Amino acid sequence: MTETVDILVSGGGVAGLTAAAAFGSAGFSVICTDPAAPVTSAEDERADLRTTAFLQPARKLLQRAGLWDRLAPHAAALQVMRIVDAGGPLRGDLPEPRVVRDFDASEIGDDPFGWNFPNWLLRREMVARLAELPNVSFRPGIGTADVLGREGEARVTLSDGSRVIARLVIAADGRESPVRECAGIGTRTYRYGQKALAFAVTHPVPHNNVSTEIHRSGGPFTLVPLPDRDGQPCSAVVWMERGREALRLASLPVGQFEQEMFIRSAGLFGPLKLVTRRSLWPIIARIADRFHADRIALVAEAAHVVPPIGAQGLNMSLADIACLLDMAQATPDQLGSRDMLRRYHLRRWPEVKARVMGIDALNRASMVSAQPLRDLRARALDTLYAAAPIRRTLMRAGLGMQRS
Repeated sequence: MTETVDILVSGGGVAGLTAAAAFGSAGFSVICTDPAAPVTSAEDERADLRTTAFLQPARKLLQRAGLWDRLAPHAAALQVMRIVDAGGPLRGDLPEPRVVRDFDASEIGDDPFGWNFPNWLLRREMVARLAELPNVSFRPGIGTADVLGREGEARVTLSDGSRVIARLVIAADGRESPVRECAGIGTRTYRYGQKALAFAVTHPVPHNNVSTEIHRSGGPFTLVPLPDRDGQPCSAVVWMERGREALRLASLPVGQFEQEMFIRSAGLFGPLKLVTRRSLWPIIARIADRFHADRIALVAEAAHVVPPIGAQGLNMSLADIACLLDMAQATPDQLGSRDMLRRYHLRRWPEVKARVMGIDALNRASMVSAQPLRDLRARALDTLYAAAPIRRTLMRAGLGMQRS
């Protein structure tokens, strides 16, 4: 049996589910597949314990997808992004937070920078939204086995042997995208020898909706606000370190790990208590050589991967989806055409390339261990922050906003 739809979304992560909800809400017929069923509970041992910060521009797409009203009650607002340089000599047993600079969203508008959510909760609410849409079929446990893109249509074979004819295939199937491989699209990858630990903590000092990024060496230690847990302030943590050190930290008993966290956080939030398991994943940057092939559009990590700095990764992905959606709604008869996908590539690829290179530079600066380079990093942060026009420009650029 062969089904015919407007769009097949390959991938049921946060980006893929958002794409399915957005295009389904716009009236297109959609099939969304993923080889693994989404984990929608924090207690599941397979749960993705990372969090996602949706920046201001993402809210419009989430509203168009019918997702924002579901997500808003669970949001932790990000009003201030605090950068701390603790790269100087130790003060006793702790690194000293010698430069602390706050980037406050009130300088550029009335809204917070964004809103933070646990990834497992996003999947839960997004799957529930897809169930409300009669023109969307979500099929967990089924992957994409093969895609043949032609000028007029894409012929897709799924892992259960079924076939689909689609006007457009959206590849949201991860950094090792099977659809990208089927299309023969190459990539360029930048490696750092880093890994990231992700987990959640409670702490006695309130976060006050401030996202705090602490730099010393090996990569940033970032605490992102979450709603209180058991009456205690709670934050999601992404701790980036060189690979060997990350592996050592991941294997420590909880008590020793909490002591290492306290030191690496410069004691800014008091003792940190681990309240979830620790997950570990490798850090790379990557960009596909092109974001399209016949009847195929690459989005999210199928198109680009960046280190988790400045909440850029998924927000770049949502910008991909919003761009495709705008084009599809403007000229629905041209959905998936070569002209539409060429324009998508020309609009997104240069911007994504610039962001990948910018985040690459920031990550390499955060990794430095030599004291003179740490001192140079601290002076650069101080200089950039001191000039208000530059500070506001940097905030707008981080949000993907045009200068007003």
